[in-house]
Amino acid sequence: MVTIKIDEKTKKGKAFMEMFEVFFKNVEGIEIVQPDYGQVNEEESTYNPEFVDMVLKSAKDKKSTEINPNDVWGSLGLK
Repeated sequence: MVTIKIDEKTKKGKAFMEMFEVFFKNVEGIEIVQPDYGQVNEEESTYNPEFVDMVLKSAKDKKSTEINPNDVWGSLGLK
């Protein structure tokens, strides 16, 4: 399998996609697959989506505690 990355926002990318669809539409063994990563950089995340949701929710939570990296024990009240 070969992956070709095409920027469909550019003039050349649009032209390539149009040409590709004309010549290879319904050809067995050739398929256009659109990635659906839902991220701005369009790279597949290596993080578990459930973990990402948990982190984002906890960041908005008012009960969260900020840790001072220079005084970890003190910021946790353990000093």
